[in-house]
Amino acid sequence: MNSATLAALIMVVGIVITLCLGFPIGLSIGISSAAAIMVILPFDKAMITASQRMFTGANSFSLLAIPFFVLAGNIMNNGGIAKRLIGCAKLIAHRLPGSLAQTNIVANMLFGAISGSGVAAASAMGSILGPMEEKEGYSKEFSAAVNIASGPTGMMIPPSNIMIVYSTVAGSVSIAALFMAGYIPGILWGVACMVLTGFMAKKRGYIDTERYNVKEVLKTLWQGIPSLLLIVIVIGGILGGVFTATEGSAIAVVYSLILSFIYRNLKIRDLPKILLDSVKTTAIVEFLVCVSSIMSWVMSFTKIPQMIAHGLLGISNNPVVILLIMNFILLIVGTFMDPTPAVLIFTPIFLPIVQGWGMSVVHFGLMMVMNLCVGTITPPVGAILFAGCKIGNVKIEQVIRLLLPFFAVVVITLMMVTFIPGLSLTIPSALGLIA
Repeated sequence: MNSATLAALIMVVGIVITLCLGFPIGLSIGISSAAAIMVILPFDKAMITASQRMFTGANSFSLLAIPFFVLAGNIMNNGGIAKRLIGCAKLIAHRLPGSLAQTNIVANMLFGAISGSGVAAASAMGSILGPMEEKEGYSKEFSAAVNIASGPTGMMIPPSNIMIVYSTVAGSVSIAALFMAGYIPGILWGVACMVLTGFMAKKRGYIDTERYNVKEVLKTLWQGIPSLLLIVIVIGGILGGVFTATEGSAIAVVYSLILSFIYRNLKIRDLPKILLDSVKTTAIVEFLVCVSSIMSWVMSFTKIPQMIAHGLLGISNNPVVILLIMNFILLIVGTFMDPTPAVLIFTPIFLPIVQGWGMSVVHFGLMMVMNLCVGTITPPVGAILFAGCKIGNVKIEQVIRLLLPFFAVVVITLMMVTFIPGLSLTIPSALGLIA
């Protein structure tokens, strides 16, 4: 057995064993990759190479957007912006069956479109709308299931932190193109949840009677428009070339901070905790990027992507079959791995395969992100699933049964995004962001 094969075996087996022992995914990747690199190089050179790879992985201007978007999301979650977005969402959904549940879905889409975080959206909306739905006679399990199922739309509709990570790993992929590509798939996910929620609400007899007069509509819009303008300012500025995505993330922080102080929902004394929470989240993401850079070097040296590509193409050379296999693998991986490390691990493996038959890097990115978003609402490690159940004060086993129909419609939407490139590419193509 040559050194390359031995290194590949050590890394793969090491990751599996450490994960089974309960190691955090970052430590699992780091330890296993470091052990593998020491088989290839002498100890001193292995340590230097690993350090260089970690620094190179984190040394990206694009990644600076992540801490700013995380901070902006935390500020909005604490600064009263979520309540204004819920008011706007109720205007859109109040005439639909199960209007409060429908409001939850629309609000998750709006909040996610500002914060870029599915967990933050589900936590904010669930904590506000959950008690309101319970008061109107909705079961806690149904409310939690709707909130959880629609939470990942915030990871699809820009800005999206996971897309920023993908753009870095894939190399020279326009973040603006990825952001624009996420609109239609993200909205389709939300609409699919709304249609299913409507049928389920009618069956359960959840008919709301709330109506708005013109004065209430105008008041709600007046309160909500400043919050919605954040989407226009950030995304419009990026598309117009006024600033980059990274600079736009910093502008989002400043705007949301000013707005929160104007709303008088945020105090100076709240900022240290918000900053600390943002630092913790950012540190986890950045550490994963660093250790995954070591793993990428080992994979490149040992030719693991080429071996996997050869194995997949040995099953079939039909792109449809290969894409179905990739979707299946990513769906399974997403159930036990967070999206960030999954993107860091599988992008270098799968991307060269699809590029071989001319699939757009942007289209593949949306397919990958959407697959991994499904994992955030599935056991055993779905972050949005756990957050939604905790906020909704329900047990996971009570919610899973109600989530099954949502899984079905989301997977159908995923297949549409996978095999209809226009769903991802129409908007960025029309804007001249991709050829």
